[in-house]
Amino acid sequence: MIPQVVIVGRPNVGKSSLFNWLVEKRIAIEDPTAGVTRDRLVQRIELDGRVVELVDTGGMGFDDPDGLTAQIDAQIENGLSGAAAILFVVDVRAGLVAADEGVAKRIRRTGAPTILVANKADAAGLDAVAVDFSRLGFGAPLVVSAREHRNRGSLVNAILALLPPPGADEPDTAELPEMKLAIVGRRNVGKSTFVNALAHEDRVITSPVAGTTRDSVDVRFEVDGKSFLAIDTPGLRRTKSRTTDIDFYAFHRAQRSIRRADVVLLFFDASEPIGKVDKQLAETITEAAKPVVFVVNKWDLYAGEVKKREWNRYLHDTFRMMPWAPIAFVTATKSRNVKATIDTAQRLYRQSHTRVPTPRLNDVLRDAVEANRPSPDGRGRPVRLYYATQVEVGPPTLVISASAPRALSEPYRRYLTGVFQKRLPFREVPVRLLVRGRRSSTEPG
Repeated sequence: MIPQVVIVGRPNVGKSSLFNWLVEKRIAIEDPTAGVTRDRLVQRIELDGRVVELVDTGGMGFDDPDGLTAQIDAQIENGLSGAAAILFVVDVRAGLVAADEGVAKRIRRTGAPTILVANKADAAGLDAVAVDFSRLGFGAPLVVSAREHRNRGSLVNAILALLPPPGADEPDTAELPEMKLAIVGRRNVGKSTFVNALAHEDRVITSPVAGTTRDSVDVRFEVDGKSFLAIDTPGLRRTKSRTTDIDFYAFHRAQRSIRRADVVLLFFDASEPIGKVDKQLAETITEAAKPVVFVVNKWDLYAGEVKKREWNRYLHDTFRMMPWAPIAFVTATKSRNVKATIDTAQRLYRQSHTRVPTPRLNDVLRDAVEANRPSPDGRGRPVRLYYATQVEVGPPTLVISASAPRALSEPYRRYLTGVFQKRLPFREVPVRLLVRGRRSSTEPG
């Protein structure tokens, strides 16, 4: 069992900044707006050779304007209930306030070992002010500044000193998941409900409120004994509707999640038409050359083979640049077809990571050229394609050596790409095709 180190405190004491600082990546949103963090953010990291799960939580005592206070509080409680150690964060600059007393009372009920962390001590002159927090009953605070990178080493040492001895089943290194899945789509298409179905628990908050999920949330789950990572992303709005910093963060979090992923699940609502946001996401997925499954959710409202054929046509007519993408019809609220969708994603992952021997590639290239020769170059000379080789996986990246790379037209490059996809084990995934001359640099196709 991997020990969990849970970060708690009232709103705006710098919990997310501290989380990012310890993880050494910008994962949680850092924003002065109270209540930005709603879900538990969990990252598996190594601290001086010890694997821990660091957990960021929402601010205690915050009254959410969207009526999600109870759900946010339940996420905090779930984090506290599994804590091997707690980081109780307070704000040196604001001083001790009544809300800190309320957090302290709740932490004491858990009985978990706790480090009082006095954050935002950006200068050494503020250290003396932190003594006042000793009245909370957790001893002298450990004074840090996530912003100015003060005393991180001392905090790590204090965490390690509180952890129980490693168990026999505790890994020596942070285990990599079998596959990373980015779950993207516009607002209220059921992404978080799908993630909870994968995790078999209310791992992320779901509600009819548009924009409930604000961060990208990593959720580990298991299927057939294998570990996977689902990345739940914020629902996106049209560009002209993005009016706040949170909307800005949501868009960029979704883009980053697509780049991180091995396979993307692009979600649609069966009761809604495809919109501009869906097309923007599809463009991002295409640019990143990621395998994608089109997931039509809420299918119980429109079940039937006729409707299924209509949606198949609708999706492939709309996203002509992705004719290879498979389609899944699910009802996340009832966990219907969820496992089959993950099986499809695994199939795409295997295709995307397949290596094809060079002789097989050259057989396919020769047949493609014999069936349809490229047009001559600008001087009327034939364009010769000498050989093909695979240089990368995820996505499969093929290089063709040609006599005149620049003379090879875009339609012909698309033709070759299509032939490779159909004849090789890449039928449902994007293929990158690069063309180079014998002495010139590689050119993308």
